[in-house]
Amino acid sequence: MASPLDKLLKVSKGGLKPEAPSQSEFDGLVQSARRKRQDALLDGLSEESRFDLACNAAHSFALAALRWHGYRSDNRVLVFQALAHTVGFASSQWRVLDRCHTKRNLAEYEGNFDVDSQLLRELDAVTQDLERAVATLGPVRNQG
Repeated sequence: MASPLDKLLKVSKGGLKPEAPSQSEFDGLVQSARRKRQDALLDGLSEESRFDLACNAAHSFALAALRWHGYRSDNRVLVFQALAHTVGFASSQWRVLDRCHTKRNLAEYEGNFDVDSQLLRELDAVTQDLERAVATLGPVRNQG
């Protein structure tokens, strides 16, 4: 029986690729995400910087979860959508990350930064939930 990620692989049109997981890559992504999340909580930073750091932390945690399951994607939206299958996130959780990703892109590529404190708090809460979920995955399973 195909896993939900295998089904997503078929409909993602090349956006999702199977790739054997690596413990060192998983650990590196998690450590990077934790540092970025901690930095995003620093009061002395602008909301824009905190938001950018929190978005990148969420992406690193989400990519770590995807890599743990033996897949890779360069598409951030797909990495967030896969959270339903990698860590059991509800659509309401990964959609916060998708909304933040859209706002991040507007700021990055069009100079349009419009993030309120409430969205930053939502992003932090979802990223904290994601950090906890990724921590429950355990060691990367050997493939083969």
